[in-house]
Formats: sequence, structure tokens, C-alpha cells
Amino acid sequence: MNAAAVRVPSGASVSRDPASGNPASDDQAFGGHVPVLRDEMLAALAPRDGGIYLDATFGGGGYAEAILSAAACTLFAIDRDPDALARGAALAARFPGRLHLLGGRFGDVLAAALAPDGWLATHGVHALDGVVFDFGVSSFQIDDPARGFSFRADGPLDMRMDRGADPASPTAADLVNRLPERDLADLLHELGEERAARRIARAIVAARAIAPIETTARLAGIVRAVLPPDRSGIDPATRSFQALRIRVNDELGEIARGLAAAAALLAPGGRLVAVAFHSLEDRLVKRFMIEAAGRAPAPSRHDPRGLLARTPPRFRLCGAPLLRPGAAETAANPRARSGRLRAMERLAAPDPVLPPEESAP
Repeated sequence: MNAAAVRVPSGASVSRDPASGNPASDDQAFGGHVPVLRDEMLAALAPRDGGIYLDATFGGGGYAEAILSAAACTLFAIDRDPDALARGAALAARFPGRLHLLGGRFGDVLAAALAPDGWLATHGVHALDGVVFDFGVSSFQIDDPARGFSFRADGPLDMRMDRGADPASPTAADLVNRLPERDLADLLHELGEERAARRIARAIVAARAIAPIETTARLAGIVRAVLPPDRSGIDPATRSFQALRIRVNDELGEIARGLAAAAALLAPGGRLVAVAFHSLEDRLVKRFMIEAAGRAPAPSRHDPRGLLARTPPRFRLCGAPLLRPGAAETAANPRARSGRLRAMERLAAPDPVLPPEESAP
């Protein structure tokens, strides 16, 4: 979906749970629920009056509402789900002229903003004072059986976050019914960190030979027949559903593209805040921030790259390297228990290193 293609009323431009395989944030801002690590997010982002901010994963609008309430600022927000954009109209009406929602995948929308004629330039904005990401599937998507994210209620095996944008895009059912057994096992192992991936893939292939696997209940039943119940109480189908959802939506690729583009859009002093909900997401965020802050380990003394001058860091890490929800928050909202927040701040541009003849007085 083109970022400039969607509009909502009220003058605003419009362009994550164990039941889905990812304990996502309970971000139903308009349903009375509180998004995960909201206070910690605000402290890290530090929104100020007159600032320009971006919520790259609008979802239920919980973070957006918190940012707009904390300061008299302008906020852009992105979501690939048309249902989320439709819900955003109510929030736009509460903050007229201050909220601009954009439709599309955040990696693509952020990359488009870097162009001289991109959507930021059309709004007269040249840099952002802060960007926040809340990765994973939203509670609205989890709780709707028709979306196919949850194994707690039967529904079509879909899992597309932007199903309305491209009805022909592959679904989770397409993957489980078409992938060769070895490719399916690799998918479950790499994106679900599932140790029994090969046994599950073998069972799926045997089941689909009898009849296509088209519902969440049937897939969950196949996985549960292979794996015994987990002592922790986590459903045996959790990791398999996580893997399929990540693949269907290219979530890890989106995170990598989105982080790089967002960092390039930040003004000096601007903050990038990311909340992840499983190790694959958090690993990408951690590595990206460590490298941007110049904290990556130096090459071995035997590595020729060690002779090269290191690039001055563009960012600094903010506060504690990692923040997790407290006991009170996880007790009130069990979906918050896997939340992990990291943040960094853009430094002022370092002085250019001039050749000796140009640096002489």
C-alpha cells in the first residue's frame, strides 16, 4: 500500500500473545488496556512540545496516545493493517492536526521518507526527534479468530497482517500445504526455534496428504499430537505459529530495514526506542544498536580490518541496556511478560576528518 494513498476523516492523514506464537503487547488503547512498558517507553523517548515523532507500529494506538498526551507534539504513525488505520480515526479526532497515519509496511514507508520528495518532505519535516517500534502482532489481531493468528479459537489459517492490501499474498495455509518437508522443518527451526521441527514437519506433510490444512485448530492439533504438554504451561503449538507468522509477514526483514531507515531519519538528540517480544526480534535490535553506538567488539589483532580507522559512533545507548516489565505489570497483563525495551540517541555529527593539507591553518 502506498503511504500517501490512505486518508481518514477528522483532518488526519492516514496512510502482539502466547495464543499467536508471540507474547505481543496488549495495546488496545481504546479498549481500556495499557500497552506494554508504556511508562518506560515515554521515559526513553522523552517527547517534548513542538517535537516531531514517529510510531512505526501503530497497532491499537496505545503508544501513539501516550506520546500525544505527554507533549504538544506532532506524531506520524504507520501500520500495514487497514483495520488499525480505521481505528486510528478516533485518535486522530482527539488530537486534530497532530496525528498523521500512514498505511504500509514500516520498512517500506520509512525508506520512502528518505527521498527528497518523500512523505516527510511533503509535510515540511526534514528529521525526526524520536521513533518508537513495538514489534509483533497486536492484541486486536490475536483476538480476532478470522485473522488466523491464534490457536485458542478456530479460524482460517491466514496470519497476514496486511491481508486487505494484497489478498493474493501467501498465507500460513499456503506454507504448510506447499512447502517441501525439509523446507518446512527449517522454517520451524529457524523462526520458531522449535527443537522438534523435523517431527512436526513430518506430521504436517502426512496430514496434508489426507486433506489440506486450512484452519488454526487443525494445525494446532497436529503439533500437539507430536509434542507433549510443556511444563511451563506454554502451548506446544506456540513456536510453530510464531515461525509461520514471522515468515508470512517477513517480520525480521522488516525490522532490519525499519531500524536502518529510522536511524537515518533522526535529528541530533533524537531517540530510537524499540520493544521486542522474542529473542529473534531482540537480537536484531541489540546488534543494530551496539554497532550504531560503536560498541561492537574490535576485530582480532590478526584480522587486517583491525588496521582500519574505526568510524566514529553515530549514537549512544540510553539508560539501562535492557528494560523488562516489572512484576506488577506482568501480573496485570500476562502478555507483557516477554517485553524487552532498548533505546539509543543520535549524537551530533562528528567533525569531518580532513587531509593534512586542508586541516592546516
